[in-house]
Amino acid sequence: MDRVRIDKWLWSIRIFKSRTIATDACKDGKVKLGDTILKPSHEIKIGDELFVIKDGFRLHLKVTGLLEKRVSASLSKNYYANLTSEEELNKYKSWFVGKAAAEVRDKGMGRPTKKERRDIDEYKDGSESINTVGEFWLEED
Repeated sequence: MDRVRIDKWLWSIRIFKSRTIATDACKDGKVKLGDTILKPSHEIKIGDELFVIKDGFRLHLKVTGLLEKRVSASLSKNYYANLTSEEELNKYKSWFVGKAAAEVRDKGMGRPTKKERRDIDEYKDGSESINTVGEFWLEED
């Protein structure tokens, strides 16, 4: 195997979740080889350097191996070299900063009532004074 389709390769190394999404990215001009926009049927070879725009991030990848079938994430790292700049990687990392974990309620508490939901929303927005919010959290039934 000397060459493989770009859409199939991007899907097999897990850059895109499905081959259809990889194909659409190629059609939308988000996959480039140098300055050339690639069609989904373009065949790549080992040593090609690709620029892929995904979710607003510009990835720079070098093809180090060819794949036609999807493999696990740990194995897929052997088939490309990530040449993405530090600035772009920091942009990617900072995107995750501030993402909160899912909220948890005590078992048996059920869903919040309409009043509780309003109080929670006001607390999150910070529009209510600390004293009133403090009273809400100290109430016990």
